[in-house]
Amino acid sequence: MPKNLDDLGLKSVANSYDVFFIDIWGVLHNGINLYQNSVNVLNELEKSNKTYILLTNAPRPNSTVIEFLKKMGLDENKCSKVYTSGESALKHLEKNYKEKKFYHIGPPRDFDLFKLFEKNKIDNLEQSDFILCTGLFEEYEEDLKYYKELFKSVIGKIMICTNPDLIVDRGNITEYCAGSVAKIFEDLGGKVEYFGKPYPPVYQQATDIKDKKILCIGDNLNTDIKGANIQNFDSMLISSGIHKKEIDKNIEKVQLKYNVKINYYQSLLKW
Repeated sequence: MPKNLDDLGLKSVANSYDVFFIDIWGVLHNGINLYQNSVNVLNELEKSNKTYILLTNAPRPNSTVIEFLKKMGLDENKCSKVYTSGESALKHLEKNYKEKKFYHIGPPRDFDLFKLFEKNKIDNLEQSDFILCTGLFEEYEEDLKYYKELFKSVIGKIMICTNPDLIVDRGNITEYCAGSVAKIFEDLGGKVEYFGKPYPPVYQQATDIKDKKILCIGDNLNTDIKGANIQNFDSMLISSGIHKKEIDKNIEKVQLKYNVKINYYQSLLKW
């Protein structure tokens, strides 16, 4: 049974850990505003000389997310702790795909992920060497059936997915993420290379985790909690996130449904 830390606070277990991987969207902010109680947790971790990484499945380089958080009001020192799935994918692309032609699926705002090799971007899916998926096209951001038709003739290609999340809450609105598009491609028989949580490389790239006792904090069972389980890290679920309706009914049943282990949970991240 996961332990509820709503009354005890994160401080009740913080001394048991060396490193904290903290999700950004859904834990630190809701896509519109910072959660001040979460910012306070970062302050307290700093006072306790604890290492924390703001680990996010954002399909953009670290620098782009850092600028976004600064505009929200997060101070520069905390912003320097950011590591994104986009950054993880970018390292892989630069090493293995730098000269290959790609077809981009995602909104125009994601261009900064591939601006170093933008010359290789082509508009003909059939002629591309691989597919780079950072999200959904703006004109088809709610129409998943469109992608099923789009992929039927190209499932022999490789897709690079820079955000394994299926959905995200922006304020009170739920939106599809790149993971939903990649799942369609995979279900049709295509091969997908995922970057970000729950896949191990993103943790190893973000900081030194060797011989460290680690707690992962997030609101997504498929990425934050499953990623912790794969790495044999402890986990804390923020229950007010994308799984709120399920968790309100029975958190133990939710664990079984998603085949994950949750060590702790809080409704909101609090010290």
